[in-house]
Amino acid sequence: MATLPNSPKPDLDLLRIGESQRRSAKTGKRLGIAAALLGVVVLFTGALFALRNQKPAVEIGVAQKPSAGRPALLNASGYVTPRRRATVAAKITGRVTEVFFDEGVHVRKGQVLTTLDDSDARRALEAAKADRDATEATIADYEVQLKYAELELHRAQELQAAGVQSQENLDNARTSAASFRAKVALAKQQVIASDARIREAQQGVDNCVIAAPFDGIVVSKDAQVGEMVSPISAGGGFTRTGIATVVDMSSIEIEVDVNEAYIARVQSGQPVTAILDAYPDWQIPARVRTVIPTADRQKATVKVRISFLTLDPRILPDMGVKVTFLGEEPEQNNGAAAPAAQIPLDAVRDDGGKKIVFLVRDDRIERRAVTLGGTRGRDAEILAGIAAGDIVVVKGPANLHDGQAIEIKK
Repeated sequence: MATLPNSPKPDLDLLRIGESQRRSAKTGKRLGIAAALLGVVVLFTGALFALRNQKPAVEIGVAQKPSAGRPALLNASGYVTPRRRATVAAKITGRVTEVFFDEGVHVRKGQVLTTLDDSDARRALEAAKADRDATEATIADYEVQLKYAELELHRAQELQAAGVQSQENLDNARTSAASFRAKVALAKQQVIASDARIREAQQGVDNCVIAAPFDGIVVSKDAQVGEMVSPISAGGGFTRTGIATVVDMSSIEIEVDVNEAYIARVQSGQPVTAILDAYPDWQIPARVRTVIPTADRQKATVKVRISFLTLDPRILPDMGVKVTFLGEEPEQNNGAAAPAAQIPLDAVRDDGGKKIVFLVRDDRIERRAVTLGGTRGRDAEILAGIAAGDIVVVKGPANLHDGQAIEIKK
């Protein structure tokens, strides 16, 4: 291709970066990095300052005077459970027609809870009664014919004695009378069988009425009007096997698992203090009812059942509970050091093998070494280090230190 005579030539020197421009770009980049680093340092310093000035929130408690009484031998946890709990179900398969209860309702033994469709059972009962009535009517007919056959037999006997009738006629009369006697006896047995069938049909009608098996409270409502119920799981998820769950509230007790290594400390009749998880400040007196004479090899525990000495409406089945098995009454003047105070176990901390607590002094904490005694449920006896009335930290961060400012949770 020919080059035009007047076209300008490209000047490559225009693309070259001068030394002054290169130095200016480097300087701007360095200033940007320095500004970013300075910002990070400022943010980090501010965060540290904010964290340093933030007061940890703690929960506090007051050291109490040590309570007198039996010492604690063992602590365990379990659940409130009733000895009598029944899932009420129907004996037959049927459709629910009426429901006369709801959760939380008190029921009496024999009180009707639910009725099922009894139309088929009543038809069977009516048929059984009709069969009995028909059989009883047959008996009346056979008795009339028997009476006539006995008259014929008496007449045949007189004629035979007079010598005017053959022996054959007398035998026929005797056979006829005996036959009717047998028919009457058979019909009476059929009436007895009909009565049995009536009682069976009546039982079918009665099975359509489901009643409470004992006095208690309904804790679960498992069937509604129109649903099918059955004593067996026939029909998959569309057929109910239970109608209601009734609990005898007078039979509630505590069931705990005790490590088999400590089961020797538990005996029948032993006093126990129970504390429900729902009411941590309420100590309930109880007593060991029985130690189940078998162990769970997988958990290495033995089941213990504990009875409440006094029942209360606040005690509900399946509530969590912690129990303390108590020992014998302590001897007087035995020379042992008396505890100075009693505080929650959560307030005691381990610091290098030493037991310490944090006292609260004017919104600051003070580290104090203590000497532990025994335990009473969730409380620990303090032999030395603090006195009754001191305020201690019960719950707080693990990194608390002496003299630190704190914020008390309300």
